[in-house]
Amino acid sequence: MLKSHELSGTDTVATMADVGRRARAAARPLALATTERKNAALAAMADAVLRRQSEILEANAIDIANGEEAGLTGSFMDRLKLNPSRIRAIADGIREIAALRDPVGDVIAEWDRPNGLHIERVRTPLGVIGVIYESRPNVTADAGALCLKAGNPVILRGGSDSLNSSSAIHACLVEGLEAAGLPKDAIQLVPTADRAAVGEMLRGLDGNLDVIIPRGGKSLVGRVQTEARVPVFAHLEGLCHLYVDRSAKLDMAVSIAVNAKMRRTGVCGAAETLLVDRAVASTHLVPILAALREAGCAIHADEEVIKAFADATPATDADWVTEYLDAIIAVKLVDGVEGAIEHIETFSSHHTEAIIAEDARAVEKFFNEIDSAILLHNASTQFADGGEFGMGAEIGIATGRMHARGPVGVEQLTSFKYRVRGAGQVRP
Repeated sequence: MLKSHELSGTDTVATMADVGRRARAAARPLALATTERKNAALAAMADAVLRRQSEILEANAIDIANGEEAGLTGSFMDRLKLNPSRIRAIADGIREIAALRDPVGDVIAEWDRPNGLHIERVRTPLGVIGVIYESRPNVTADAGALCLKAGNPVILRGGSDSLNSSSAIHACLVEGLEAAGLPKDAIQLVPTADRAAVGEMLRGLDGNLDVIIPRGGKSLVGRVQTEARVPVFAHLEGLCHLYVDRSAKLDMAVSIAVNAKMRRTGVCGAAETLLVDRAVASTHLVPILAALREAGCAIHADEEVIKAFADATPATDADWVTEYLDAIIAVKLVDGVEGAIEHIETFSSHHTEAIIAEDARAVEKFFNEIDSAILLHNASTQFADGGEFGMGAEIGIATGRMHARGPVGVEQLTSFKYRVRGAGQVRP
């Protein structure tokens, strides 16, 4: 059985300082590593994940048992649980990252000045990245592989509930690094469940941490944003909306609504609020809600909706601002696309919103006037995922407006520098 190493407060400070120093020492060789060497490491990681599947499942079984004993919610348990299919998906995700174009060294833009200087803007690694996450052991592999591909050392701090699973996966990542001759400290897993370790990361590990990416619940993200002394890629809760317009095809609306809510209720792209155009309440509302109810979803609805669909619970003000991560959806009638936009802009966390419509003008209005990281037309909100965007995987969905927004993949994990080439020019 793997166990978290509990440290005293003083020991945790010293341990985390050492983790930061070793990560910084790995930064230069990793930034200079060739694409071939990084890809070789990723391939070896994927092989190790499959070869050591039984070890990972044994470790996960301990976490599952501990989670059940602790009374973790169904959504937490769903995110925590691994099986052979999910382990193969982890390995496949690593291979997909290996197949991506290496962004490091890409010339983003170039131009010539009248004085003959040639200027290039070139992608570079961000530096040492800290990722703080809860429950999802697959994030260990996704974050480690993505940061490696972008040339960044990473310090991973998973939740205590998934420490055994994450440790088993991390061992596979280290095996891949060593097989390719890359520094094993390029991907480190915080070796303690002591919450003080998070505080040390938020303080920047003596200047050795360049960026923090939180991936978890509202309380975790809130703490990171409040206390961090280094830049943060914000990932707020996924309060996602699905709007069914008067021009929507009924069969499509039913299918997408059920998928958006019920495919996996514990992911951040799950729809939490359903808005239906009042103009089609008589034709679309009941079939959609009946399908959701049949799929096992509880309905929290406003008074108008309950008059048409009695098998619902009256909604409260809290329902419009709640990320359920469960088989519950809030439902409201609105006055067309304008009403949907007003509701979304009032209550959304600016993660993902979708419109089901055939009216191109309604779609363009929705796309132009809603300021969320991801907008979809006639597609499930559950496509809010870096893998589905062709990024191989993601560390999270950034909902802020600085640097990265939407799925954070390899390109979003780079910065840039300018290269200026001259022929003896001096400035007058």
